[in-house]
Amino acid sequence: MKLVYLDNAATTAIDAEVEKFMQKCQLGLYGNASSIHKKGREAKEELEKARKVIAKSIGAKEKEIIFTSGGTEANNFAVKGVAFANKGKGRRIITTKIEHECVLNSCRWLEEQGWKVTYLGVDGKGFVSGKELEKAIRKDTVLVSIIHGNNEIGVIQDLKELHEICKRHDVLFHTDACQSYTKAELKAEWADLITLNAHKIHGPKGVGALYIKERVKISPWQHGGGHERGMRSGTENLAGIAGFAKAVELAVDDKEGKKRMAKLRDCLISELLKIPRTTLNGPRGERRLCNNANVSFAGVEGEGIVAALDAKGVCASTGSACASRSLEPSHVLIALENNPERAHGSVRFTLSRYSTKEEVKYAAKCAGEVVEKLRKISPLESERER
Repeated sequence: MKLVYLDNAATTAIDAEVEKFMQKCQLGLYGNASSIHKKGREAKEELEKARKVIAKSIGAKEKEIIFTSGGTEANNFAVKGVAFANKGKGRRIITTKIEHECVLNSCRWLEEQGWKVTYLGVDGKGFVSGKELEKAIRKDTVLVSIIHGNNEIGVIQDLKELHEICKRHDVLFHTDACQSYTKAELKAEWADLITLNAHKIHGPKGVGALYIKERVKISPWQHGGGHERGMRSGTENLAGIAGFAKAVELAVDDKEGKKRMAKLRDCLISELLKIPRTTLNGPRGERRLCNNANVSFAGVEGEGIVAALDAKGVCASTGSACASRSLEPSHVLIALENNPERAHGSVRFTLSRYSTKEEVKYAAKCAGEVVEKLRKISPLESERER
């Protein structure tokens, strides 16, 4: 059976070059990067090479990159670490209703510890209003955390504008850029803290990074032997970090990759919208991630569509992978338009650099067949016809 993988926002297949390079590191660079002997020095050298690659990709200093076990840890570190380090100034944080669950749950946990959190709404396309952000900032606000490219609907926020607002009020600004990294323009100067990870860009799972601008006040969230300049203890996953850097190099070197994905994205959206009573979730054009297509099919459940597509060899999802086993409607789509039926009927298709037009056409054709079949037996449709 033909397999078409269009769930690259959940994770990507590891690139063959990345895998080969990681295997070389596993076999040859097995020393602990904290050890002072030859094998330790060799590991340390490779670790710092990787740090240089990640830093250069966003225009940061090498010492501003701290390696983590992935995006979730980096987001927890940023939100909680800044909150505790700056609690003398205040205990107020601002985020949005469309953040990844790891940011939202970090904020909910901080609320249990006595912090106040403001959850900003978004417009019908998913954009955060700079005016609303500025109105929400108070003297005791210590951090604003706003996702760059949304993992479900692909909306890309204007980090430069949002960061400028925060700077005017002396408030630190963090962004989760796991989905946008190497797929949209991203500069260190647009934030004080930036979360990055590897497995969304054909790198390995279990490795990420947090950019922390020099002189940002932040408390370590993981304690131990003082690795990563005392900011994140734990022996570094050298092979994973080296693979992360290799994946970044490949993505950066593929100059036309973003354009190819954007063309395929637009083709996929166009084909999906030919299916009757189908709505695009999120914006069109440059303010949307180049690999993201999220649509709602009226009268059917997203879970049913995804299961039926899987039977035809098409891998898609109903939202973020972290919430894919939940029967609750997407909190992101509810934030756009408080319409549970539309949220329940949503399906996310996400491309990679290696997706093809043939795959896109096949996926759209299968989606049309599946939706037509499911609508014939849907109780939602029967109710509508009455």
